[in-house]
Amino acid sequence: MKILTVCGLGQGTSLILRMNVENVLREMEVEADVEHIDVSAARSMSVDIVVTSQELAETLGETSAKVVIVNNYFDNAEIKQALSGAI
Repeated sequence: MKILTVCGLGQGTSLILRMNVENVLREMEVEADVEHIDVSAARSMSVDIVVTSQELAETLGETSAKVVIVNNYFDNAEIKQALSGAI
């Protein structure tokens, strides 16, 4: 499974989200390749799941990936709940 964590520039916020997604996936005993990227590049990527904010999800456009909305990138409980519905 391939997962993208997405923020506006693909640097700080998406990296933090990636680390937290990886922690949650380990806790859930789910193996996945997780990358962080900016919203523009994410549009052209073929992945299973995109984890991002509501605002950025609206700018992604059409995608075959499941889009998982997370409001607080630091809240592992929220991330776990959101991912549970997509995995």
